[in-house]
Amino acid sequence: MEPTIIALRGFNRFYTRLVGALDARFLDTDVTLPEARLLFEIATREPATASALQAAMGMDAGYVSRIVARFEERGWIRRDRDDADSRARPIRLTDAGRAIFATIDTRQRGAVADLVAPLDAVGRADLIEAVARVRLLLDPASIDGFAIRTFRTGDIGRIAARQSILYAESHGWGRGLEVVEGEVTTAFLRNFAPGREQCWVAEIDGVMAGSVFVTDEGDGTARLRLLYVEPFARGRGIGDALVATCIGFVRDRGYARLTLWTQAVLETARRIYARHGFEQIDEAVHHGFGQPVAGETWRLSLT
Repeated sequence: MEPTIIALRGFNRFYTRLVGALDARFLDTDVTLPEARLLFEIATREPATASALQAAMGMDAGYVSRIVARFEERGWIRRDRDDADSRARPIRLTDAGRAIFATIDTRQRGAVADLVAPLDAVGRADLIEAVARVRLLLDPASIDGFAIRTFRTGDIGRIAARQSILYAESHGWGRGLEVVEGEVTTAFLRNFAPGREQCWVAEIDGVMAGSVFVTDEGDGTARLRLLYVEPFARGRGIGDALVATCIGFVRDRGYARLTLWTQAVLETARRIYARHGFEQIDEAVHHGFGQPVAGETWRLSLT
């Protein structure tokens, strides 16, 4: 825990300096960063009440009220009466307020553009993913929804590495599992049969959140392999969506059955398979992951 705390506090100090969060004149304007943020919220939400702005920003209500009063004194906003509730006074920007907001917004976009200009396309993509990953790790609910796409260059190796890391942490499965992951993913790439096999990746705001494979086993049988969902992405239905995608794919391709091999301790995955009609047909203890584990074979008939 302590290294995490030190790292995050260090990043906070770095970032507040980087963006001028403590500057009395943010981007050489007559506002501080909190005031610029509140001005942004008003511009993108108007009309909005002070209470709605306070809730959106998570700031102290009194602090928000003082900033709003300051904006009103400067002629940047106007506050209307609400006939339905005399306590609610919707806030709107005046022409002067829109002008100062446009100045701040333009300068901020320019400052960010200058900051990322040295990065190439890969670096910019890495930055976008890193920012989204931080949000998902610290506040998973801050980003809604997910998307499922087919695999791209580089995905397969990342999937093998990520699953090996996660299962080593959660179940103590070490080198043995990593060997299996590497063999399965390498064989998939080497022998990939377009139209008969596929790998799907679930993403949340560009961050890999899970994946699954389907491979052709011959004789009308397809195999579902390497289903996983990132810890920060669980509870969103991603595992169910990935399995449903596999089933739809193999049905469309005319397979007679879909089989899979899982482990008895992976209870969440087993519940997903059962919900989608799979039935366990075999169980055997193996030592492939460096310790005795009960492996299970499950099958879904498609005929």
